[in-house]
Amino acid sequence: MAKNKTPISNAETYQQISEFWDDHDLADYWDNLKPVEFEVEIETNTTYFPVETNLSQNLAKIAKQHGVSPETLLNLWIQEKMAEELALSE
Repeated sequence: MAKNKTPISNAETYQQISEFWDDHDLADYWDNLKPVEFEVEIETNTTYFPVETNLSQNLAKIAKQHGVSPETLLNLWIQEKMAEELALSE
């Protein structure tokens, strides 16, 4: 953070800002705020496929052993298998 003071708290560090807002209510400073506009573009595309219960349970166990989510492990395995298949078709 630059060595400037914030306009409401007059704080110079993130720690001071944190301490100020721990003790103050934003509602008391509402009139000091300026309106802002921003856009958020989140592009996410998820496709769901049914997985047999027994496969899903085993996947969850293996994923836990590897310290990752079942979704991450499944996506890694699919990527590996697809890379193999694509290499064979070239």
